[in-house]
Amino acid sequence: MAVLEATREQRSYPEPAPTVVIRPTRGWAFLDVRELWAHNELIYFLAARNIKVRYKQAAIGIVWAVLQPLAMMAVFTLFFGRLANLPSAGVPYPLFAFAGLLPWQLFSRAITESTNSLIMHQRLITRVYFPRIIIPMSVTLAALVDFAISAVLLLGLMLAFGFRPGAAVVWLPLFVLLLLLTAFGVGFWLSALNVEFRDVAQAMPFLSQLWLFVTPVVYPSSLVPAQWRVLYGLNPMAGVVEGFRWALLGAGPAPGPMLAVSSAVAVGLFVSGIAWFRRRERTFVDVVG
Repeated sequence: MAVLEATREQRSYPEPAPTVVIRPTRGWAFLDVRELWAHNELIYFLAARNIKVRYKQAAIGIVWAVLQPLAMMAVFTLFFGRLANLPSAGVPYPLFAFAGLLPWQLFSRAITESTNSLIMHQRLITRVYFPRIIIPMSVTLAALVDFAISAVLLLGLMLAFGFRPGAAVVWLPLFVLLLLLTAFGVGFWLSALNVEFRDVAQAMPFLSQLWLFVTPVVYPSSLVPAQWRVLYGLNPMAGVVEGFRWALLGAGPAPGPMLAVSSAVAVGLFVSGIAWFRRRERTFVDVVG
């Protein structure tokens, strides 16, 4: 009996599960990096799912990531390079256009899909708690796959035209970071606005086309009068696209003051986008359904 009593006393019971209380944010809240890191597997899962859904049941699958920029390069070369005879900063126009399309397509896809991302995941949002900002983030991260494939194609085109990256290529990661900050910031703003105003999604095709032509994708920023170039930098993608061309092809002078303005605007969009998204996310469950 003594042995039996001792066994009963030594028997261990599982610790009760911790209680987690979820409260809505108050006022203007910023990003909780620790909470975001705790859900890093969900970010990976949603990004991978976006990639699979994009190419699921497509006859040529991920080859679309190559065909789309190539087709746009061909169209731009014909109409803007040959017919309009736009300058290309001493670079063959097909290479000039593709170097501009590389960052632009990542940005365009990121903001277009981010806008509808919360609506597309409304069932997930209304059933389980997680940082909602993960959803538009995962869309942009998924778009990096197409970006990487197109970057390999651009390197092939550079070799075909006899171009080699110079010393300025060390600045390329800075322009990639600037591109991501801009895509994240705009995506946060538009996705949160689209929950309350579905007109945002309807306006996206027009916004994307307009933004394309006010960005130096098919023309160099040298066409903009010198006194207006700093103001032109208020479009953050202007600094990104010009920076990409300069770092990879040595096309034109270093962006300089225009890049400084674009960088400031990109950081401002990123920070304000997070703050706006976090302020509005407390209403998503009530509105999104």
